[in-house]
Amino acid sequence: MKMKPILQTERLLLREMAQEDFSDLCEILQDSRVMYAYEGPFSDEEVQAWLDRQRCRYEKDGIGLWAAINRSTGEMVGQIGLTWQDTPGQQVLEVGYLLKYRFWHNGYAAEAAKGCMDCAFQKMNADKVYSIIRDSNIPSQKVALANRMKPEFTFVKHYRGVDMPHIVFSISREDFYRA
Repeated sequence: MKMKPILQTERLLLREMAQEDFSDLCEILQDSRVMYAYEGPFSDEEVQAWLDRQRCRYEKDGIGLWAAINRSTGEMVGQIGLTWQDTPGQQVLEVGYLLKYRFWHNGYAAEAAKGCMDCAFQKMNADKVYSIIRDSNIPSQKVALANRMKPEFTFVKHYRGVDMPHIVFSISREDFYRA
């Protein structure tokens, strides 16, 4: 099934995910190295629920986490996109990213996140874009910092029976386009 393309970067095509992406999602969401910030890997049922949630987001919001496809090889390297997320006192537009472990440290997350932020500012007329990152997730914090996002505030999420401190990074439209 051909899914709707969303945007392209130098090396990646971001497109909506389909049921056919389940095995690629399993490679991401069932890898304990990738999922340590989520307190461990997901079951098949949790992966399916994750995929279903993205597909509902596409329908309801016109955004979600998208399949990040290597334009040279056609392989899915991860999922990267925009979602609405709740933080204390406000709902924010978040750029998020989860890559297959074997594609870490290749700059894909920063590249695609930058493309998503540009999309948020240009197509959605957003004033700010956020990344909500667990305090122990240093690689994701480095991606946010590489894209000139700055820590704005912290809060605690309760997930899988654990209190998880999170840092909320953000960047304004003005700062994103400042040379």
